[in-house]
Amino acid sequence: MTPIDARNLSCPGPVLAAKAFIEQNDPNRITIMVDNEAARQNVERFLASQGYDMQIEQSDDGWTITGIRKSGATFQEEKIPVREHGSATMVLISSDRLGRGDDDLGKKLMASFIKTLEEMGADLWRLVFVNSGVRLTIDGSAVLPDLQKYEAAGIRLLVCGTCLTHFDLMDRKQVGQTTNMLDIVTAMQLAEKVIVI
Repeated sequence: MTPIDARNLSCPGPVLAAKAFIEQNDPNRITIMVDNEAARQNVERFLASQGYDMQIEQSDDGWTITGIRKSGATFQEEKIPVREHGSATMVLISSDRLGRGDDDLGKKLMASFIKTLEEMGADLWRLVFVNSGVRLTIDGSAVLPDLQKYEAAGIRLLVCGTCLTHFDLMDRKQVGQTTNMLDIVTAMQLAEKVIVI
């Protein structure tokens, strides 16, 4: 089988290429080539969600990911879990500071906001970090312990891989799942409420 060449595709191109191939062909085996760490993580996570075991080979120009379908696995769209209490609220955080004006004040306000999110209780379903918001998920972040506590409590944290790559922070991420725009848009569709900060 000819591999899908998803090198030089911007997010979420590699995942969309894998998704389209699986939807059209329902293959037991799929091979896709990617050229950056964010794409590798995103494609691996997507293939795993579709019931594939992975074999990964690294070369000078990236990674070749081969997915081999587990027995009985089929294509699965993400669905929101049935909730007895609370609404599924997604909070999208697009900056490492809250508001405009004084940057130091903005960072203090963001830290306070992150700590206070626990007051949402069962409503808090996803935290999504994009643009400079990804800086909140790295080593040295003042809110890292709070985010780790949310993740341990079962709240899914999605961290934009393109943004981590842009700021050269991929190796410093300490919490959350490296994600892509397809996952972010899907989370928006599944959420009952989206709050953008």
